[in-house]
Amino acid sequence: MAPRRFPLPTALLVALAGTVLTIAAPAPAAATTHAAAAFGAAAPLPATAPLPASPVRAASVATTGPRFVDIPTGGPVLKANVVAPAAAGRYPAVVLPSSWGLNDLEYLAQAKILAARGYVVVSYTPRGWWFSGGEINTAGPADMADLSTVIDWTIANTATDPARIGAAGISYGAGLSLLGSAFDRRIRAVAMMSGWTDLSHSLYADSTRHRQAPGLLKVAADLLGNPGPELTGKLGDFAANRNVDEVLAWSRTRSAATYVDAINANRPAVLMANAWGDSFFPPNQLVDFFGRLTGPKRLELRPGDHAIAELTGILGLDNEVWTGVFRWFDQYLAGVDTGIAAEPPVLIKPYNAGTEGYAAWGALNASTRRYGLGQIRKLDGTGLLGGAPSTGWTKTIPTDANTTADGGAVLITNGLAAFTGQQPKIWLPTVSRARAGVWAAARPATPQRIRGIPKLHLELSGTAPRGTLVAYLYDLDALGNAGLITHAPTTWLGTAGGDRSVDLALPATAFDLPAGHSLTLVVDTVDPLYYDENAPNDTVTIGGGSYLDLPLK
Repeated sequence: MAPRRFPLPTALLVALAGTVLTIAAPAPAAATTHAAAAFGAAAPLPATAPLPASPVRAASVATTGPRFVDIPTGGPVLKANVVAPAAAGRYPAVVLPSSWGLNDLEYLAQAKILAARGYVVVSYTPRGWWFSGGEINTAGPADMADLSTVIDWTIANTATDPARIGAAGISYGAGLSLLGSAFDRRIRAVAMMSGWTDLSHSLYADSTRHRQAPGLLKVAADLLGNPGPELTGKLGDFAANRNVDEVLAWSRTRSAATYVDAINANRPAVLMANAWGDSFFPPNQLVDFFGRLTGPKRLELRPGDHAIAELTGILGLDNEVWTGVFRWFDQYLAGVDTGIAAEPPVLIKPYNAGTEGYAAWGALNASTRRYGLGQIRKLDGTGLLGGAPSTGWTKTIPTDANTTADGGAVLITNGLAAFTGQQPKIWLPTVSRARAGVWAAARPATPQRIRGIPKLHLELSGTAPRGTLVAYLYDLDALGNAGLITHAPTTWLGTAGGDRSVDLALPATAFDLPAGHSLTLVVDTVDPLYYDENAPNDTVTIGGGSYLDLPLK
């Protein structure tokens, strides 16, 4: 067995953005292999009978481990570790695939907690990462077969009850876990933290390529893994904006949304926890997927960026995301009534309000208010946001000029919100009115509780065949300080220029606009987070009939 890598600090690791620790391992254990069905070809499997209840377990039991093992797959050998209750018996099990760029030491603190609660916990490093063999498969067919092989090994080599198996993870591990529940009916519960359901949406949301997040994933793969020709080729195509149809087809086969019917047939209990500001996997894709699930389900959304809300749990500290995961597995694997099944299945934590529960996503907002975009004032270069959409005005902005309005840096800008509860801020007077359109609403006398997905409709004229706009929704106070509520780019890819309408669903959010503050919209054409399709030295003209639909509680 090759020794595990020595500690390596890096700021590039996606889930932790910090130091990764590895330690030496003892000799390998025997394993069985599992030949998975062709990826995407397997018919939906029948649902299993309800799990038998087990007695309430002690709050803490003696544990073994970690015990480091090698798991053969019939191809690459996967590095893994096992932490389990020390007493004889049969226990529910949780399989934890590690995040992109990390290894099976990632979950050690939480594995010890789960084992003390009466679970067998097997954490493993997916193929192509660190000292697991093979090439990175990016949640493809080989990764699905590997997850089933790890389950085979867990049943054969630990005190696992094969009727009570769960899968969980952060980021890459989250996506592997949810996808695996479509192909292996033994997975009875899933906890997906900062995961994706539609990889195509993450790469090309509203036809706009995301720049920083995929770039960071590539750096991590090159530094800490073996990307191989497939991943290298697809990331190269993505960056060069070529073979788009092939990249989309590749990403769809790695998206749980493609296999939602199989997941519904298998009926695992699915918990999804993400952040409002996730710059890798924006939340709207989860909202859509959640609505399509028919089995036991729960959706949790909090302030923060990718893998930030659950970070302190990885470090061994109390963490509300991981507490929810424990309750979920206790309910659906251990047979302990934690009360979570009777709670509202949608749990949200707004940026500046207490946690709220809802019976369905559609219950977040009671109404939608339309804010028409109005004539730009010559005095301050700002237009009115509010009232019915008006006509007879235009605002022209350049295609290749950035402004101080932007989405910030991936992981960092929104990540701070998980700890501070404060959204990123700019001073609005610094936004150049020559480079952006700015519209500000009247300051309400009472707070406005924004809940859901704001939608922007823009009427454009004289456009080039291809182009990009970026919209930012701000909370503007009396001193000009603007806090970012939500933002997104949108791109049109046509064969002819001219007039067109653009509709953009901004990422879901939950924010209480304080009384006396102005809801403010900024639209420009450049943001470092994204690639744009604008021709240099050109312009985009926004005109009358444009409006914003705001969901309000």
